[in-house]
Amino acid sequence: MVYSEATQQLILYIENHITDDLQLKQFPSVVGYSKYHLLRVFKQETGLTIGEYIRLRCLATAAMFLLHSDETIITIAFMLQFQSQEAFTRAFKEVYTMPPGKYRKMMRSIGGMEESNMSNKVKGWFLSGSHPANYAFGVDDQVFHLGTKSGVLFSTGDVGEGQFGTIMQSFQADIYKGKRIKLSCYLKTEQVDKCGAWCRIDNASGDTIQFDNMDNRSITGTTEWNYYSIVLDVPVQSTSIHFGVLLVGNGKVWADGFRFEEVDDSVPSTNMMATEFLPTQPVNLDFNEE
Repeated sequence: MVYSEATQQLILYIENHITDDLQLKQFPSVVGYSKYHLLRVFKQETGLTIGEYIRLRCLATAAMFLLHSDETIITIAFMLQFQSQEAFTRAFKEVYTMPPGKYRKMMRSIGGMEESNMSNKVKGWFLSGSHPANYAFGVDDQVFHLGTKSGVLFSTGDVGEGQFGTIMQSFQADIYKGKRIKLSCYLKTEQVDKCGAWCRIDNASGDTIQFDNMDNRSITGTTEWNYYSIVLDVPVQSTSIHFGVLLVGNGKVWADGFRFEEVDDSVPSTNMMATEFLPTQPVNLDFNEE
């Protein structure tokens, strides 16, 4: 990944070592950035300190263990590096508003965990793409980044070359007109041919005036939860903003923690319609090149 490389590498390391005793002092040598660069960039991009992120991910992992394993609460606490069951209970209650034992009992009884973990009713989101019949989406309560659920998009059959599906939303651009915005989210993938987040800004005629689908930094294969972002300007003539997750070909992608925020001009735009993404001159004008 060219964009946010420090954050990408750090989150990937944390995901792969979430049950280890993670210490800030070990990160610079692991990911190849100075401590101060990591602290500044991570906070600027994710809105969380590194310590806050690790804590929330540990608690989300604990929630998954509570729901989908029979490990004791004290075992889960020690597995995720809490010093005692009491310390774990206090931290868990701050985020999930109830102690771990009550959470396990209530969530298992509500969801009918013995049945399918998938719900296809997702408020605000809809399925689209070139061949939406070849894809499905829903809410997954067994795989999530923070909280208790994530959105998941996956292929359902033999998907042809170039076919794609997307889960998306659209909303009016009024509150962001004349501003630069950053869309960020966390994605996790399983055997995907190609996928990524995307965002598009249209004017009143339906013309696209800003666009990025991460095509120049797309995700392939199987990856753990990681942080991705798109930065676009919202010109004053904008009328609508559209965004979501794109899956090209086969595979499965989970999405969580979508966030919109205003940023200043010091944050580089990722607009793929900008001049720097265009070739410097025309090519193959006589159609003889292959």
